[in-house]
Amino acid sequence: MEYVYAALLLHSSGKDVSEEGIKNILQAAGVTADDVRIKALVAALEGVDIEKVLSTATAMPVAAAAAPAAAAGGKAAPEAKAEEAEEDKEESEESGIEGLGALFG
Repeated sequence: MEYVYAALLLHSSGKDVSEEGIKNILQAAGVTADDVRIKALVAALEGVDIEKVLSTATAMPVAAAAAPAAAAGGKAAPEAKAEEAEEDKEESEESGIEGLGALFG
């Protein structure tokens, strides 16, 4: 993961994502750099528009989180709230009974 972070750091600073750059960042962070992994990462990123990938990646989690709620038609949320309310009521009744036992016990 640190290899990808190093590549993103280079990209965000406006520098070329290169083997040497990634290796320098990893060494500065105290990570032993694996040349094979660095070469594989640089080769995988060759021709990739990192900015486009980042903009797509940040939009997807929001859409993915909204999809289950939309698929359920909004019916799942009220049922879950009703169950939580019943559980809370039961817990408060139980704790009240325990408290009375301590007073007289």
